[in-house]
Order: sequence, then C-alpha cells, then structure tokens
Amino acid sequence: MQKIYFSSILLSLSLLGFSQIPNLPTREQPNPNTFQNYSDKNFVSPQKNKNIPALPSSFSNSNVSRIQQQNMAMVQNDFKRVEAEEGARNHQRYSNETQEQEGKTYLLNSLADKTGVKAYYTAFNNLSKFNPEDYSIADAVFIVENAYYNNDKNFQSTFQNGIQKAIKVIQSQIKNKNIDEDDNSSKNLAIFQYFADDTKQNGKVVHKAMKYDFDDYMGVKDYSKMFVSKLMKSNTGQCHSMPLLYLILAEQIGAEAFLVLSPNHSYIRYMDDTGEMQSLELTNGMFSANSFVLNSGYIKSEALQNKLYMQNLDKKQVLSQTFVDLASGYIHKFGYDEFVGQIINKALELNPNNINATLWKSNTDQIRFQEVCKRLGINYEDKQELQNIRNYPNLVGQLQEINNEFDKIDKSGFSIMPQEDYEQWLGSLSNAENKQKSEEIAERMRIINTQKQKEAQQKQKLKPNTPKKETPKVYTIPKAWL
Repeated sequence: MQKIYFSSILLSLSLLGFSQIPNLPTREQPNPNTFQNYSDKNFVSPQKNKNIPALPSSFSNSNVSRIQQQNMAMVQNDFKRVEAEEGARNHQRYSNETQEQEGKTYLLNSLADKTGVKAYYTAFNNLSKFNPEDYSIADAVFIVENAYYNNDKNFQSTFQNGIQKAIKVIQSQIKNKNIDEDDNSSKNLAIFQYFADDTKQNGKVVHKAMKYDFDDYMGVKDYSKMFVSKLMKSNTGQCHSMPLLYLILAEQIGAEAFLVLSPNHSYIRYMDDTGEMQSLELTNGMFSANSFVLNSGYIKSEALQNKLYMQNLDKKQVLSQTFVDLASGYIHKFGYDEFVGQIINKALELNPNNINATLWKSNTDQIRFQEVCKRLGINYEDKQELQNIRNYPNLVGQLQEINNEFDKIDKSGFSIMPQEDYEQWLGSLSNAENKQKSEEIAERMRIINTQKQKEAQQKQKLKPNTPKKETPKVYTIPKAWL
C-alpha cells in the first residue's frame, strides 16, 4: 500500500511513500566490505613496554637484597597493569564512539541548529510539566502558539488581551441575563452566542459574530491560520481554532464543555438541562446532530468501536491533542527530526487512541526509513533494490515497525477524507434539513432559558436584593511559561 499519512485537521503533506513489503527479505551474511575493520586497532600505547623500567643486569646478583628485587618486580607489574587499563579504556571509548556513529546512521538528522527550535524544546518541557487532569487549556494553547512565534513578547500580550476581552463580553451577557453560576447550559449558550451572533450592549455592537475562514483553512500556506490568536485577531477561523477558543472561554467562566473529533474536523458538545448532549458547530453557528457527522461517509464502525471519533475528550486527551499541535507546528516550520518522535510519543502516552498522533508517528517512521535508505545508497522505491536492506538489521526492524503501523491504522477504521469531500460535507450543514433541525434545537433552548429567567426573576422578588460580590476572573499568562 502506498502511504504517507497527513494530519487530518492540521496540515496536508505531499503523499510520498513506498510499497509495503509483504514478506521481509531473509537476512544474508553481510558483505565484509561494507563494515569497518576493527581488528587492527591498537588500543595500547604505541610506546608499549618502553616506559616499563627494565630490571637491572644485577637483578640476580646476590649483592642485591631480596626486598629490592621484589620492589622492582612490583613496579614493573604496576606499569603493565596501568598500561592494560589504559588500553581497555581506549578500546571502550572507541567502541562507544563507533556505536554512536553507527546509531546516528539510522536516525533522522537533528534540526537543533535552526533558529527557533529551542523555543519548541522549551514548549515541550513546559507542557510535560502539566498535570494532565488539572491544567489551564489557555496556557496549553498559548505555549504551542508562542513556540511558533519564537517567544515573541508582542504575541504574548496580544494573546492575553484577546482572551480577557472575550471573557469580559461574555461575563457581561451572563450578568445581564441573570444566569446562575451553576447553570452550565445557559453559560454554554452565552459562549455559543458570542461565536454565532453579534453581541450588543446598550444598543451598540461590541463584538461581531465569528466567521469561517475559507482561505487556506488547513494552514498549508500560512500555518498561523490554525491558531486561536489568529481567530481572536481577525474574528475568522476554522474547525481547529474555534473549538479551542470555545474550550478556553468555557474554562475561564466555569462552564463544562467537551472537544469532539471527526474526520478532518472538530466541534463542541455540552450537556443541557435535560441531560442531553448538544453538539455545536461553530463554523456556521448552528446546532448539529450525530446524524450529520455520520453522514460524512468517512466514519466506519471500526473507528467508533476504537473510539477514534465522536467521543467527548477529557482534559488528558485534550492535552494529548495539544502535543500533536506542537509537533504539527514544528514539522511545518522545520521538518522532521527525532524531536518530532519524542513529542508524538508523549501524545500517545496520554491517549493511545489519538489517531492524529498515530498518523504523525507513521509519517515520522516512514521519513526516517527513507532518509536512512538514501544514506546507505538504497532506492526504497525499487522493490528489487529494497531487498538490500537485509544487510542492515536495524533497517529491517524499521520496515517491520512501519508495516505494523500500517496494519494498526487500517484496522482502526481510519480513512482519508479528501479535501473536496470535506468541503462539500461541511457545506451540507446549511441545507434545509439540517437548518430545520438546528432551529428546532435552538427554539427549545430559548424556551427553556426564558422559563429559567422568569423563575430567577421571581426568586429575586421574594428575597432582599443583595448584589453578588464577585471578582471577575482575569486571565494572565503565568510567568513560568514566558
């Protein structure tokens, strides 16, 4: 099968690949000419035996005491022992250096010398410090995007101010509608309205509804199109940035919401007052239904059984996806090296079912295999020439791992959704049937909210009007991440 996968919601890559080898070649004896000859290495000092003091000609002379003879013999033995130890150390050092050099042959070239890479190292270390069950999603998103901008101070203030501004608008709406602090459904609707409708205060529009950015929505030309910071700045975004901003705002006002993935897409769910999960499609400001997601035609039953899609992600799983975002930005900016594998392994540690992490791991392993083949003068696209990898056990192991990953991905239920099919499917949300379903759900939510507001007003009439003493939550980026 021809493979190189691409991250479905983040970045498309050119479909490079090589044919899977059904039966791995049997290993033949390596050609001796392809290996360095270590047998002629002299690890003992070239001055061997020259520094060892010779016994004087009078050593056996009876005039020399037995003690002097013993001392001289001990000195000779010490010199021999020291020289032998030095030879052993030199041999071990040479062996280690050789193994290290041979090991590098089978690894991707490091990109550590490129400008901006250190910012990603710092970001990875910072994300790794998070408690997966209790962390700030705003901080996690900031760390990822800040790494891309190489810790730019202007970006830091822009990101922080953007979130503060959004929270202020939403909290004002919550206060005006007398929404109770424990009313999770109404708080989610307040956030949803921030995305879907113009927000007015005192008859003036203070925030316009967010729009879908159809231009380069996968960030191929401009990767910043994927970012929450770009969404806050331009008020336009896509299915990656919009749900992340929603989660950030929900976290800041104390509302519970969930990130949900589907092929090439992500959206939001929350639980309403009746205990029913509502799906929010932020790209066009509509309520959605499971049937709409399934109608894409790219969700197999195996994918649902393996929990690839349509699952409410917990914070640990969201953090796993954040590591995928970090790797994606790094790949887009610099390319592949072993650091990508380190990031992806962390993502899979947090969520073994993360299909995007699995795809990036497969990509990384394939790129590594291709680079090593080129380094060894093997044309991996030629099946006949590919048989030469039998002389390199490490390379055979790499191909076995790649084929195992192909099988795992195929059995998971994953399938590639072409860009044109995704665009057509996303546009179908606005058809008459889906619009009607969305309007029915929205009307039901309005009726429930109206009733709750009436009940809240009646309660206020029955008890003294004592204003709540609340301290508005203000988001600030912790100094530890700057």
